[in-house]
Amino acid sequence: MASGSPSQASLLLQKQLKDLCKNPVDGFSAGLVDESNLFEWSVTIIGPQDTLYEGGFFNAIMSFPQNYPNSPPTVRFTTEIWHPNVYSDGKVCISILHPPGDDPNGYELASERWSPVHTVESIVLSIISMLSSPNDESPANVEAAKEWREKRDEFKKKVSRCVRRSQEMD
Repeated sequence: MASGSPSQASLLLQKQLKDLCKNPVDGFSAGLVDESNLFEWSVTIIGPQDTLYEGGFFNAIMSFPQNYPNSPPTVRFTTEIWHPNVYSDGKVCISILHPPGDDPNGYELASERWSPVHTVESIVLSIISMLSSPNDESPANVEAAKEWREKRDEFKKKVSRCVRRSQEMD
């Protein structure tokens, strides 16, 4: 940082990174994309057991705003993933990543949206939960949501292909 003194956001991110290194959490690993930038993390989520995503290794980039934790990070999968709550560009769409306050569309309660108490760990655990139980009520990927509801076999085939591809990537 050019200002000389670290920002509150960078101090908090540094602490969360240190905590995750000391106490790893089952189901994912996280680190910096580049050691000189605390605001961009690389996350690998292991497909949760007993779900269609089991056995997959899904990489994502978590980008934090300068005013973190007052605003949420964005999370974008860089590994191909077929899911109702993931846009085709890989961006994750879950309530806790939406800006704090009331939902202008009226779908979510303010209490379901971003709050500064969330950490990298709570965000990733929410994404793991999302993989376990997709929300097809307000999908980011309408086609995946339709398949999830109406053509479950097609949906399963596409997810299996994503899992296989994620295992082949290095």
